[in-house]
Amino acid sequence: METSKSITLYYNELSSPEELSSEDKNLLKEAIAAAYNAYAPYSGFRVGAALRLESGKTVRGANVENAAFPSGICAERTVISSSVSNFPDDKPAVIAIAALNKEGLTDEPVTPCGNCRQVISEEETRTNSKIKLILAGKKRILVIESINMLLPLQFSKSNLHSNLP
Repeated sequence: METSKSITLYYNELSSPEELSSEDKNLLKEAIAAAYNAYAPYSGFRVGAALRLESGKTVRGANVENAAFPSGICAERTVISSSVSNFPDDKPAVIAIAALNKEGLTDEPVTPCGNCRQVISEEETRTNSKIKLILAGKKRILVIESINMLLPLQFSKSNLHSNLP
């Protein structure tokens, strides 16, 4: 029997960084600073991510492009990898993401690509905790409580286990 279901996306939309808590506002500043450190000579599209761990430590990451496209890495995967490598037992709490083009901060927030969504989802699973996302643009800021809102039917380790003999 066919069953129809729906998926709903919940997020908060802010018009200014001033509406964020002081901690989140500082994290967003760290993400913008990380974007300025990006290596993006081919696209000119710089992305920075800043991850606040439960301990309060901040980890930054930026996209790094490569002439052998697509072997570069996104800011979100850079920051998650750095966090896992350096602070494996300190759970990620919040990730702020900001993108710059030649005019500065993009008008609209940039969401993580599919690969990054999957990596963030795996980190939520690994740590058994949600990671809040703050996506910044000049015109608005989106605050999303978990990557599950952006990747509701994610591939997970349960998909790797089979009942086949």
